[in-house]
Amino acid sequence: MLSQDSKIYVAGHRGLVGSAIWNNLMQRGYRNLVGRTHSELDLTDQRAVEQFFAQERPDAVVLAAAFVGGIMANSLYRADFIMQNMKMQCNVISSSYKHGVQKLLFLGSTCIYPKDAPQPMKEDALLTSPLEYTNEEYAIAKIAGLKMCESYNLQYGTNYIAVMPTNLYGPNDNFHLENSHVMPAMMRKIYLAKLIHEGNWQAIEADMDRRPVNPDARLQQTVGAGNVAGKSTRERILKTLAYYGIYDNRVVLWGTGSPLREFLWSEDMADASVHVLLNVDFKDIVGIDKYSSVFYGAACDGVVDRNNSGGRGGAIPSLGEIRNCHINVGTGKELTIKALASLVAKTVGFDGTVEFDSAKPDGTPRKLIDVSKLHSLGWTHKVDIEEGVERLYRWYRDN
Repeated sequence: MLSQDSKIYVAGHRGLVGSAIWNNLMQRGYRNLVGRTHSELDLTDQRAVEQFFAQERPDAVVLAAAFVGGIMANSLYRADFIMQNMKMQCNVISSSYKHGVQKLLFLGSTCIYPKDAPQPMKEDALLTSPLEYTNEEYAIAKIAGLKMCESYNLQYGTNYIAVMPTNLYGPNDNFHLENSHVMPAMMRKIYLAKLIHEGNWQAIEADMDRRPVNPDARLQQTVGAGNVAGKSTRERILKTLAYYGIYDNRVVLWGTGSPLREFLWSEDMADASVHVLLNVDFKDIVGIDKYSSVFYGAACDGVVDRNNSGGRGGAIPSLGEIRNCHINVGTGKELTIKALASLVAKTVGFDGTVEFDSAKPDGTPRKLIDVSKLHSLGWTHKVDIEEGVERLYRWYRDN
């Protein structure tokens, strides 16, 4: 059981989810928090991660760091998505075990589920059919991460929990045009198209200075090398924005707009994560009373049984197959991408046109998750999509 004095390492504490989890823990009175920026600790560097754990000796770990992006980034950087995430996960989880971490919370994504999984997707839909091709590498990495947690629990009696959030949005979201997710990308595009129409170059330049564009090889053929920022010429800025489908009072988005998506406010996700971290153990998820006595032995109080001298896991025929121990985290509600675009446009005050390029991929047709396991563990969401989009726009405009 973690106390308010427990040292908790939040990996990715500056990101969308990590920062929200950090703030949630602080609000609950957990002050002994540890965070490192990427420049301070490269989680893909095994030696650096090992040295960090040896020095800090955290009691608990929240693994919220990841190499992430939207459908465009997933398509362009396939090797990076699988390798960077696998390295981070392997390094953090193995060091957590070696240094006796009592509790670990691993954050994945609902993209782990098959493209054609029955809706809403239950946890046991995992690995039942092929994945969506456009994010296959990221999904495989996250599946490996949740299986690492499950396998360490079964072999060593650890208490590592994996949660799979749906599409997230909120404060500190990534609004960069090259690699952001659907909600922030859509919001920034619509906002910039509105500013172009209004001729508000002061706001456009401020926006581009805040989040400049690093042109890829194809865009460089049009605008040249070097970041496109507020100090760039207006012609260069307009050509760059057009490359991403942003015009005067007109926005072009990828796909048909027909896919259905579920969205969760990041601060809700943080609250769910901290609830699980503090109140849910692996034995609670497995739901087998005899699991604790047969498997955990001396390890059930959070003491890692490295020598398997008490109970041990692995293959225990009397327990049957133990799998799909992760937890879906979401709202259980969905809307189409086209409906989301209408909601964002209304919130931003955009009266232009939003078009969809059907020649571009849609991704998975539908991604609604079943959250009954999460509800049974005592947590439900608080912020619905209409309120969340308004909150996100206020945050983006103010930042």
